Amino acid sequence: MDIVRTRAFNHEGPRRDIHGALASFAYQIARIERGLQPPVIQVGNLEAKRNFTDVRDTVRAYFLAMEKGEAGELYLIGTDQIYTIQECLDMLIARSTHRAMITYQVDPKRVRPTELRTFIGKFDKFKHLTQWTPTYSLQETLVAVLDYWRNFLDTGMY
Repeated sequence: MDIVRTRAFNHEGPRRDIHGALASFAYQIARIERGLQPPVIQVGNLEAKRNFTDVRDTVRAYFLAMEKGEAGELYLIGTDQIYTIQECLDMLIARSTHRAMITYQVDPKRVRPTELRTFIGKFDKFKHLTQWTPTYSLQETLVAVLDYWRNFLDTGMY
């Protein structure tokens, strides 16, 4: 069998379950904007560093891996843009209609004792093979995630 292996690092986008940090933050912000919770976001470890790739870019990368990848090879997929979870939270809050009133607090239940402080990869091999680069910025992804949760609440899906 011709098998091409990939390892996609952190990818984010609309419809992500609220167990992920960015989706959780966006969901809580949407709830705050709709008056469904006090203006305090519950967070975990904000010092962790990650590279977030938009899920739409990740899917495009999978297609390229199938099209151009060599059987038996492993390709790491991700972006070179590194952010702390704190920076991501700040970007989401900045996009809120209630940004002036929102605060956050660490919930010990959301802090994973075994979490890696930095989790990033080296993606040169895949980029060289496919010329793949992400087309969505983290800011665009965060807007899409926040808008998804706003719409989700507005349509009564949760």
